[in-house]
Amino acid sequence: MAKYAAPGRPGSMVSYRERYDHFIGGEYVPPAEGGYFENRTPVTGEVFTEVARGTAPDVERALDAAHGAARAWGRTSAADRASVLNDIADRVEDNLEALAVAETWENGKPIRESLAADLPLVVDHFRYFAGVIRAQEGGISQIGHDLVAYHFQEPLGVVGQIIPWNFPLLMAAWKLAPALAAGNAVVLKPAEQTPASIHVLVNLIAELLPPGVVNVVNGFGLEAGKPLASSPRVAKVAFTGETSTGRLIMRYAGENIIPVTLELGGKSPNIFFDDVAARRDAFYDKALEGFTMFALNQGEVCTCPSRALIQSSIYDRFLADATERTRAIRQGDPLDTETMIGAQVSVEQLEKILGYIDVGKREGARLLAGGERADLGGELSGGYYVTPTIFEGDNKMRVFREEIFGPVVSVTRFDDFDDAIKIANDTPYGLGAGVWSRDGGVAYRAGREIQAGRVWVNNYHSYPAHAAFGGYKQSGIGRENHRAMLDHYQQTKNLLVSYSENAQGLF
Repeated sequence: MAKYAAPGRPGSMVSYRERYDHFIGGEYVPPAEGGYFENRTPVTGEVFTEVARGTAPDVERALDAAHGAARAWGRTSAADRASVLNDIADRVEDNLEALAVAETWENGKPIRESLAADLPLVVDHFRYFAGVIRAQEGGISQIGHDLVAYHFQEPLGVVGQIIPWNFPLLMAAWKLAPALAAGNAVVLKPAEQTPASIHVLVNLIAELLPPGVVNVVNGFGLEAGKPLASSPRVAKVAFTGETSTGRLIMRYAGENIIPVTLELGGKSPNIFFDDVAARRDAFYDKALEGFTMFALNQGEVCTCPSRALIQSSIYDRFLADATERTRAIRQGDPLDTETMIGAQVSVEQLEKILGYIDVGKREGARLLAGGERADLGGELSGGYYVTPTIFEGDNKMRVFREEIFGPVVSVTRFDDFDDAIKIANDTPYGLGAGVWSRDGGVAYRAGREIQAGRVWVNNYHSYPAHAAFGGYKQSGIGRENHRAMLDHYQQTKNLLVSYSENAQGLF
């Protein structure tokens, strides 16, 4: 176990710059309108750098650079593109600890998650898409004796990507890896809460890519995100974030008939059937851990299992054990490898979560654990910490229906299989869900009946590159990860070729 030194302090492996400009055309350029904004660490609440405040002229400059690089990059062989992606993966792996510290300091998540999940998955995604693009093949259809259809997968050209703040480096990898593999140039806008760690990554990998292939414009949604999403100069927009913002992105892109992929909000059910408590064994322990997964990344996950559904016959004892497990979660300095839950990303997010906790109390939900801001003392007193919170109530309450995006789980009971599915699907969202049962038939039927794009069965919060991820209903459009993701970054060119010397005889 270890405690990492904070960036910029003695013994730290990371030093942020005092200021980050935009990264455009392979170099850093100042904002066109001269504005900057402060970036605070949620760990202590202190300002640790400032970042260029991008506007439409900055987006245009980035698009100029991307268009200047797109044609050559798109014509690079799949083998060469794969080699670059593998080099990026190697560079990330060689600097994994430093990147983990950078992300934890900016986002507030526990360093153990950054080390064990976020950064290894970044590596995995670049290597996965390096392999996928090498294996991709076109198609030939023999329409007739002298008529042949050839199908080629071509890059879209220049794509816009808007990254969320909850997994800044991993979500950037989710977008960048398939886009680059497919041969596109990118203009990427980080979340205004977490732009700096992406620049730490960019500084490590910039020399591996031709100038202009990846460009980063910092800034706020209306000032930089809207010009990017509404530009007729992008061939696609990819967005991860809340559903209300996703609606705006669709509207902006729709003006120019630009395709979008959206990974949006969720209110995921986590269903525990009565057989999980048949024995107090390793599986039961695993199920209890599955319950507490609502606290992973401080609950700042679109698929957070924020609704726990427990079968009535085991409800009281399972909930009692799960509550005890939740109270044992260690909250502390995010840079300490023993810390299990860190800080919320911003003071605004902290206030939103605390506001929902007040809503739950006013609605009559029963508070079983947590429910308050945590003061960790010392310099951490200025950080944004919330204790893991359990509410007991009814699925009609707001804390069951609205996305809180914090370490809050709302618990209710169900009577039988049909009741569980009814409650689970009684939501406008459909991003993720969990099913826990020793009975494979029950688990399979539940997984098929639940209206969600990703259903974890007897596990939760695993995100391998080779598994398609995306939402039903208001949780999004399209899929992330998996080779199917290439379809969102390519278009199919069909050459319909006649080898006959004779006219068709129509005129």
